[in-house]
Amino acid sequence: MKVIGFNGSPRKTWNTATLLKNALKGAETQGAITELVNLYELDYKGCTSCYECKKINGKSYGKCALKDDLTPYLDNINSYDALILGSPNYIGTISGMAKMFLERLVYPYVTYSEDFPSTLFNDKLKIGFIYSMGSQESWMKTMNYDKVAYELKGLFEMIFGETELLIVNDTCMFEDYSKFFSERFDPEAKAKRRRDIFPLDCKKAFQMGINLVSY
Repeated sequence: MKVIGFNGSPRKTWNTATLLKNALKGAETQGAITELVNLYELDYKGCTSCYECKKINGKSYGKCALKDDLTPYLDNINSYDALILGSPNYIGTISGMAKMFLERLVYPYVTYSEDFPSTLFNDKLKIGFIYSMGSQESWMKTMNYDKVAYELKGLFEMIFGETELLIVNDTCMFEDYSKFFSERFDPEAKAKRRRDIFPLDCKKAFQMGINLVSY
């Protein structure tokens, strides 16, 4: 059993990364071999609309033709049993690196067949998606920040199959709120939530990892 996690945050030790690491630890308790990739450490582009993945009888039909740091992971995606993507909310959606990663991962398997939906992905790959944000749940719903999460969950289910979603709200964005202009937030409430609630969120991520490798 192999599980790969992709961290779509530039920070390696903060909210998204911590949740993702807990998910991988959960998978490890079930005997899975795990791997963590920090996307911000890789040099790659998003989709360039070359359409080589759609060219009939083309050598890259059904797979991304671009060659860069992302290529080895995309070429070997069939060797994994589960994939977990973690991303913070950046201006109402996932991070730029996470978006470019998904363009390259998902689009080659999308078909323009009359039979909709259809996918070229013929193996089994469970998906976990962890979406973290500093916004409270009420703000998230007012601003529709959760919309992208559910849209991506539907896309993952269409292309790959079984997908589990975890949205984590009201995270601490800064270690010291006094150093940043952030009058909307109550630093004491943020600290309390990180102390009392974030560990529970980490347990949910841990359980996600278990779920993804349990049959």
